[in-house]
Amino acid sequence: MTGPASATLRLAPATPEQRALHRALVDAASARYRAAGRFAYHFARGKLGIDPLFIDLLRLGVLPREPRVLDLGCGQAVLASWLLAARERFDAGRWPAGWPEPPRVRRLHGLELMPRDVARAGPAFVGEPRVQVEQGDICINRFEPADVITIFDVLHYFGPDRQADVLRRARAALGPGGVLVIRVGDQARGLRFRLSRWVDQAVTFVRGHGFSPMYCRPAAAWAADLRALGFQVQTVPTVDGPPFANTMLVARLTESAAEERT
Repeated sequence: MTGPASATLRLAPATPEQRALHRALVDAASARYRAAGRFAYHFARGKLGIDPLFIDLLRLGVLPREPRVLDLGCGQAVLASWLLAARERFDAGRWPAGWPEPPRVRRLHGLELMPRDVARAGPAFVGEPRVQVEQGDICINRFEPADVITIFDVLHYFGPDRQADVLRRARAALGPGGVLVIRVGDQARGLRFRLSRWVDQAVTFVRGHGFSPMYCRPAAAWAADLRALGFQVQTVPTVDGPPFANTMLVARLTESAAEERT
Protein backbone atom coordinates (compact mmCIF):
# COMPACT_ATOMS: atom_id res chain seq x y z
CA MET A 1 0.00 0.00 0.00
CA THR A 2 1.22 3.49 -0.78
CA GLY A 3 0.03 6.34 1.45
CA PRO A 4 -0.34 10.00 0.60
CA ALA A 5 2.65 12.14 -0.22
CA SER A 6 4.69 13.37 2.70
CA ALA A 7 4.59 16.97 3.86
CA THR A 8 7.53 19.04 5.04
CA LEU A 9 7.16 21.21 8.12
CA ARG A 10 9.76 23.92 8.70
CA LEU A 11 9.78 25.04 12.30
CA ALA A 12 10.51 28.63 13.20
CA PRO A 13 13.53 29.23 15.45
CA ALA A 14 12.73 28.93 19.15
CA THR A 15 11.41 31.98 20.97
CA PRO A 16 12.89 33.23 24.28
CA GLU A 17 9.95 31.63 26.11
CA GLN A 18 10.63 28.30 24.42
CA ARG A 19 14.32 28.52 25.26
CA ALA A 20 13.48 29.20 28.90
CA LEU A 21 11.21 26.14 29.01
CA HIS A 22 13.93 24.09 27.34
CA ARG A 23 16.46 25.06 30.03
CA ALA A 24 14.02 24.27 32.84
CA LEU A 25 13.24 20.85 31.40
CA VAL A 26 16.94 20.08 30.92
CA ASP A 27 17.51 20.81 34.61
CA ALA A 28 14.59 18.63 35.72
CA ALA A 29 15.22 15.72 33.35
CA SER A 30 18.97 15.52 33.91
CA ALA A 31 18.63 15.70 37.72
CA ARG A 32 17.30 12.13 37.67
CA TYR A 33 20.75 10.95 36.49
CA ARG A 34 22.65 12.24 39.51
CA ALA A 35 21.98 8.83 41.04
CA ALA A 36 23.72 7.19 38.09
CA GLY A 37 27.01 9.08 38.44
CA ARG A 38 28.76 12.10 36.97
CA PHE A 39 29.05 10.79 33.43
CA ALA A 40 25.36 9.89 33.17
CA TYR A 41 24.32 13.26 34.61
CA HIS A 42 26.53 15.38 32.37
CA PHE A 43 25.73 13.31 29.31
CA ALA A 44 22.01 13.87 29.93
CA ARG A 45 22.53 17.62 30.36
CA GLY A 46 24.59 17.85 27.19
CA LYS A 47 22.31 15.72 25.06
CA LEU A 48 19.06 17.30 26.17
CA GLY A 49 20.48 20.81 26.19
CA ILE A 50 22.14 20.82 22.77
CA ASP A 51 19.83 18.58 20.76
CA PRO A 52 16.59 20.35 19.72
CA LEU A 53 14.87 17.04 18.94
CA PHE A 54 13.38 16.77 22.41
CA ILE A 55 11.83 20.22 22.62
CA ASP A 56 10.59 19.85 19.04
CA LEU A 57 8.63 16.74 20.03
CA LEU A 58 6.79 18.87 22.58
CA ARG A 59 6.41 21.91 20.30
CA LEU A 60 4.77 19.78 17.64
CA GLY A 61 2.55 17.76 19.97
CA VAL A 62 3.76 14.64 18.19
CA LEU A 63 2.85 12.10 20.85
CA PRO A 64 -0.66 10.96 21.84
CA ARG A 65 -2.03 11.79 25.28
CA GLU A 66 -1.39 8.53 27.18
CA PRO A 67 0.98 6.47 25.07
CA ARG A 68 2.78 3.20 25.47
CA VAL A 69 6.21 4.09 24.08
CA LEU A 70 8.83 1.75 22.64
CA ASP A 71 12.17 3.57 22.35
CA LEU A 72 14.52 1.59 20.09
CA GLY A 73 18.23 2.27 20.62
CA CYS A 74 17.32 4.31 23.70
CA GLY A 75 20.82 4.81 25.16
CA GLN A 76 20.47 5.73 28.83
CA ALA A 77 16.80 6.58 28.21
CA VAL A 78 16.98 10.38 28.25
CA LEU A 79 13.72 10.48 26.28
CA ALA A 80 11.92 8.82 29.19
CA SER A 81 13.30 11.30 31.69
CA TRP A 82 12.44 14.21 29.38
CA LEU A 83 8.82 13.15 28.93
CA LEU A 84 8.33 12.56 32.65
CA ALA A 85 9.79 16.00 33.43
CA ALA A 86 7.52 17.68 30.87
CA ARG A 87 4.42 16.04 32.31
CA GLU A 88 5.39 16.94 35.87
CA ARG A 89 5.78 20.57 34.85
CA PHE A 90 2.41 20.54 33.11
CA ASP A 91 0.67 18.98 36.11
CA ALA A 92 2.23 21.66 38.33
CA GLY A 93 0.60 24.36 36.18
CA ARG A 94 3.88 25.64 34.74
CA TRP A 95 3.26 25.01 31.05
CA PRO A 96 3.25 27.69 28.34
CA ALA A 97 -0.17 28.82 27.17
CA GLY A 98 -0.93 27.56 23.69
CA TRP A 99 1.52 24.68 23.79
CA PRO A 100 0.24 21.13 23.22
CA GLU A 101 -0.28 19.15 26.41
CA PRO A 102 2.70 16.83 26.97
CA PRO A 103 1.92 13.11 27.10
CA ARG A 104 1.13 11.24 30.28
CA VAL A 105 3.29 8.20 29.56
CA ARG A 106 1.65 4.92 30.56
CA ARG A 107 4.74 2.87 29.83
CA LEU A 108 8.10 3.44 28.20
CA HIS A 109 10.13 0.40 27.25
CA GLY A 110 13.63 1.21 26.05
CA LEU A 111 15.73 -1.28 24.12
CA GLU A 112 19.49 -0.61 24.02
CA LEU A 113 22.38 -2.67 22.67
CA MET A 114 25.13 -1.27 24.90
CA PRO A 115 25.18 -2.71 28.46
CA ARG A 116 26.91 0.38 29.87
CA ASP A 117 24.06 2.62 28.76
CA VAL A 118 21.52 0.24 30.25
CA ALA A 119 23.48 0.23 33.51
CA ARG A 120 23.44 4.04 33.65
CA ALA A 121 19.69 4.08 33.13
CA GLY A 122 19.03 1.71 36.03
CA PRO A 123 19.67 4.06 38.99
CA ALA A 124 17.88 6.92 37.25
CA PHE A 125 14.54 5.12 37.20
CA VAL A 126 14.51 3.34 40.54
CA GLY A 127 10.97 3.56 41.87
CA GLU A 128 9.56 4.53 38.46
CA PRO A 129 7.50 1.50 37.35
CA ARG A 130 6.48 3.09 34.05
CA VAL A 131 10.02 2.93 32.65
CA GLN A 132 11.87 -0.26 31.74
CA VAL A 133 15.24 -0.24 29.99
CA GLU A 134 16.36 -3.59 28.57
CA GLN A 135 19.60 -4.68 26.96
CA GLY A 136 18.96 -6.13 23.52
CA ASP A 137 19.39 -5.84 19.77
CA ILE A 138 16.61 -4.11 17.86
CA CYS A 139 17.48 -6.21 14.81
CA ILE A 140 16.60 -9.36 16.77
CA ASN A 141 14.33 -8.57 19.71
CA ARG A 142 10.57 -8.78 19.36
CA PHE A 143 8.71 -5.45 19.43
CA GLU A 144 5.71 -5.49 21.77
CA PRO A 145 2.53 -3.57 20.84
CA ALA A 146 2.94 0.19 21.28
CA ASP A 147 1.24 3.48 20.52
CA VAL A 148 4.52 5.25 19.77
CA ILE A 149 7.84 3.86 18.53
CA THR A 150 10.91 6.08 18.43
CA ILE A 151 14.18 5.36 16.60
CA PHE A 152 16.61 8.26 16.90
CA ASP A 153 19.98 8.32 15.08
CA VAL A 154 20.19 4.52 14.89
CA LEU A 155 18.99 3.19 11.54
CA HIS A 156 22.06 4.28 9.57
CA TYR A 157 24.18 1.74 11.45
CA PHE A 158 22.32 -1.12 9.72
CA GLY A 159 22.43 -2.26 6.13
CA PRO A 160 19.40 -1.77 3.86
CA ASP A 161 17.86 -5.18 4.54
CA ARG A 162 17.97 -4.70 8.30
CA GLN A 163 16.68 -1.14 8.01
CA ALA A 164 13.69 -2.41 6.06
CA ASP A 165 13.06 -5.22 8.55
CA VAL A 166 13.15 -2.90 11.58
CA LEU A 167 10.68 -0.52 9.95
CA ARG A 168 8.40 -3.38 8.91
CA ARG A 169 8.35 -4.84 12.43
CA ALA A 170 7.79 -1.40 13.93
CA ARG A 171 4.76 -0.94 11.70
CA ALA A 172 3.42 -4.33 12.76
CA ALA A 173 3.71 -3.36 16.44
CA LEU A 174 1.62 -0.18 16.03
CA GLY A 175 -2.15 -0.08 16.24
CA PRO A 176 -4.56 2.37 14.60
CA GLY A 177 -3.36 5.91 15.11
CA GLY A 178 0.11 4.65 16.05
CA VAL A 179 3.07 6.97 15.55
CA LEU A 180 6.57 6.07 14.42
CA VAL A 181 9.11 8.85 14.93
CA ILE A 182 12.56 8.40 13.44
CA ARG A 183 15.49 10.74 13.03
CA VAL A 184 18.02 10.37 10.26
CA GLY A 185 20.81 12.34 8.67
CA ASP A 186 19.54 13.67 5.35
CA GLN A 187 22.14 12.65 2.78
CA ALA A 188 20.77 15.26 0.36
CA ARG A 189 21.85 18.20 2.54
CA GLY A 190 25.42 18.48 1.29
CA LEU A 191 27.96 19.98 3.69
CA ARG A 192 25.65 19.70 6.68
CA PHE A 193 25.31 15.98 6.05
CA ARG A 194 29.07 15.49 5.65
CA LEU A 195 29.68 17.34 8.92
CA SER A 196 27.09 15.33 10.84
CA ARG A 197 28.48 12.06 9.46
CA TRP A 198 32.02 13.02 10.46
CA VAL A 199 30.89 13.84 14.01
CA ASP A 200 28.93 10.60 14.20
CA GLN A 201 32.00 8.60 13.12
CA ALA A 202 34.16 10.40 15.69
CA VAL A 203 31.71 9.74 18.52
CA THR A 204 31.37 6.10 17.50
CA PHE A 205 35.15 5.71 17.54
CA VAL A 206 35.55 7.40 20.93
CA ARG A 207 32.91 5.11 22.42
CA GLY A 208 34.99 2.10 21.41
CA HIS A 209 33.15 0.86 18.32
CA GLY A 210 35.83 1.66 15.75
CA PHE A 211 34.88 3.15 12.40
CA SER A 212 31.58 1.46 11.74
CA PRO A 213 30.12 1.54 8.23
CA MET A 214 27.09 3.77 7.85
CA TYR A 215 24.20 3.33 5.47
CA CYS A 216 22.72 6.78 4.95
CA ARG A 217 20.09 7.99 2.49
CA PRO A 218 18.19 11.17 1.64
CA ALA A 219 15.25 11.94 3.92
CA ALA A 220 12.99 11.69 0.86
CA ALA A 221 13.98 8.04 0.42
CA TRP A 222 13.16 7.27 4.07
CA ALA A 223 9.81 9.00 3.66
CA ALA A 224 9.06 6.96 0.54
CA ASP A 225 9.74 3.72 2.41
CA LEU A 226 7.44 4.78 5.24
CA ARG A 227 4.67 5.70 2.81
CA ALA A 228 5.04 2.31 1.16
CA LEU A 229 4.36 0.75 4.57
CA GLY A 230 1.09 2.67 4.83
CA PHE A 231 2.18 5.65 6.91
CA GLN A 232 1.27 9.27 6.45
CA VAL A 233 4.59 11.09 6.77
CA GLN A 234 5.62 14.53 7.93
CA THR A 235 9.26 15.56 7.44
CA VAL A 236 10.70 18.04 9.94
CA PRO A 237 14.24 19.37 9.27
CA THR A 238 16.09 20.58 12.35
CA VAL A 239 16.39 24.37 12.54
CA ASP A 240 18.09 24.97 15.91
CA GLY A 241 21.13 23.34 17.49
CA PRO A 242 24.36 22.26 15.77
CA PRO A 243 24.57 22.72 11.96
CA PHE A 244 23.88 19.08 11.13
CA ALA A 245 21.57 17.46 8.57
CA ASN A 246 19.34 15.90 11.22
CA THR A 247 15.77 15.37 10.05
CA MET A 248 12.82 14.01 12.00
CA LEU A 249 10.16 11.99 10.23
CA VAL A 250 6.79 11.64 11.96
CA ALA A 251 4.91 8.70 10.47
CA ARG A 252 1.30 8.08 11.46
CA LEU A 253 -0.58 4.86 10.83
CA THR A 254 -4.18 5.44 9.85
CA GLU A 255 -6.91 3.06 10.97
CA SER A 256 -7.34 1.60 7.48
CA ALA A 257 -3.60 1.06 7.12
CA ALA A 258 -3.38 -0.62 10.53
CA GLU A 259 -6.07 -3.10 9.51
CA GLU A 260 -3.90 -4.12 6.55
CA ARG A 261 -0.82 -4.90 8.66
CA THR A 262 1.07 -7.98 7.64
